[in-house]
Amino acid sequence: MAKLVQGGWLTEGGIEPVDDPLRALEEGGPSAGDASVRDGSGLPFEPPEVWCAGVTYERSREARIAETQVKDVYSLVYDADRPELFLKDASCRRTVGPGRPVGVRADSTWTVPEPELGLVIGDAGRILGAIAGNDLTARDIEGVNPLYLPQAKLFAAACSLGPVVLTPDEWPAEFEIRCRILSADTVVWEAETSTGQMKRSFEELVSWLVRDNPVPPGTVLLTGTGLVPPDDVALSPGQRVEVSVTGLGTLANPVVAAADLIAERSNANV
Repeated sequence: MAKLVQGGWLTEGGIEPVDDPLRALEEGGPSAGDASVRDGSGLPFEPPEVWCAGVTYERSREARIAETQVKDVYSLVYDADRPELFLKDASCRRTVGPGRPVGVRADSTWTVPEPELGLVIGDAGRILGAIAGNDLTARDIEGVNPLYLPQAKLFAAACSLGPVVLTPDEWPAEFEIRCRILSADTVVWEAETSTGQMKRSFEELVSWLVRDNPVPPGTVLLTGTGLVPPDDVALSPGQRVEVSVTGLGTLANPVVAAADLIAERSNANV
């Protein structure tokens, strides 16, 4: 199986450089064999856009029904032909790679990770690969009113992706997805699921995304989460989130305040 990492194709002899990551994915690459991803590897490439699908697992539907304070729209979209799709990021302004901090909003007391399988999309909606992703969400903000979804989903470092893109030629029948929240070395919460629990297929979600929508090649579509922490678990600065997916390795990110990230960027530009 071929694995694209930051800098090129992962091989047993090291990294084989590529000039254009998307063209490399279109053409395919050498086998990674037993080679593993080094710690701290960055984004394999910078997606021009990141989109998300919502309520694609039964667990996600149940959690959204429990949190919402308004009429249940989540069962309706779970059973509808048309999926929930929303833009998470553009130009990689809110997306980070492995080892980089992810943020939590100051006006939320209930921000959680949403571990997901991401699809890398090429020309004409062709699926080029799979990548692990984390769609951080302020559940308390979304729960007040679904119209607050953009504020619940979009903030500094609200998305992480990596560490590899796995080409489709040797995908497993189902991807196992595991998530852990750690405080120092103590596991605060962990759970696992698989893409076999998804309501919709990858192809179905992509077909809706590109329908009358000019999605640029290299876009990543996160396919929804089947892992939702219980109500008494929320992310806080100082913790770490790990998302592990079959064949894709582990995406690990420390947690910090989103406001601190914005302040750091402002100071760097002074």
